[in-house]
Amino acid sequence: MESAELGIFMISACGLTALLEFPASPVLRLIPDAFVRNALLGVAMALTAVSIIYSGWGKQSGAHMNPAVTLTFFRLGKMEPWDAFFYVIAQFVGGASGVAIASLFLGMVAAHPSVNYVVTHPGPLGVKVAFVAEALISFGLLLTVLTVSNSKKWARYTGIFAGALIALYITFEAPLSGMSMNPARTFGSAFIARSFDALWLYFVAPPVGMLAAAEVYVRLRSIRAVHCAKYHHHNSKRCIFRCRFAELENENTLGSTD
Repeated sequence: MESAELGIFMISACGLTALLEFPASPVLRLIPDAFVRNALLGVAMALTAVSIIYSGWGKQSGAHMNPAVTLTFFRLGKMEPWDAFFYVIAQFVGGASGVAIASLFLGMVAAHPSVNYVVTHPGPLGVKVAFVAEALISFGLLLTVLTVSNSKKWARYTGIFAGALIALYITFEAPLSGMSMNPARTFGSAFIARSFDALWLYFVAPPVGMLAAAEVYVRLRSIRAVHCAKYHHHNSKRCIFRCRFAELENENTLGSTD
């Protein structure tokens, strides 16, 4: 499920980028403003992510789709080592498979420089700015996820909050780093495109940002204030994590964060 979820996300990213950026696309002629197209891509990818999070598979697996997210929940004690290991493997396979499948359907369009298999690379301000930007947006996403998912009142809307951040990040931050936050997402594009420019950045900055967010959250609240590793838990799907979500739903539980 984790592999398929990220694969679907990458197919959507490739298809939407081709639709908005390929020179022969009628959408490009209809919407010549690059900022507007970027904003539309952000909204579309946010809707893709939200749809996956609230899908049956997303409810079952937790919809991490990202090794940095999985690593952070493992550090927070919410995952067994074996599960975390296979989640990460599946995510890398899914990222590369999604881009490969998209390239089969798009053909040479996927390889065109305007699409380029949606490779993420540092913007014109360079690697240092890209690293800081990736770390900051990763920090913001994970801190938001932890805060919202561990609130009795807001937990069911965690996917909506995450989607909103994705839309904002693609619109405003993408020119700095390509907006990855996800080592498996970046690797998938880089592997198919054979383009490994500053790949290390996308392997290091997202985990650094998310682990830092976890440390901040734990210091401000406590480790017991992290109840589960799912984005969406208000469903009947089996939970494989070290889960205490039932405590959150109990108003009389000391761990409640309403």
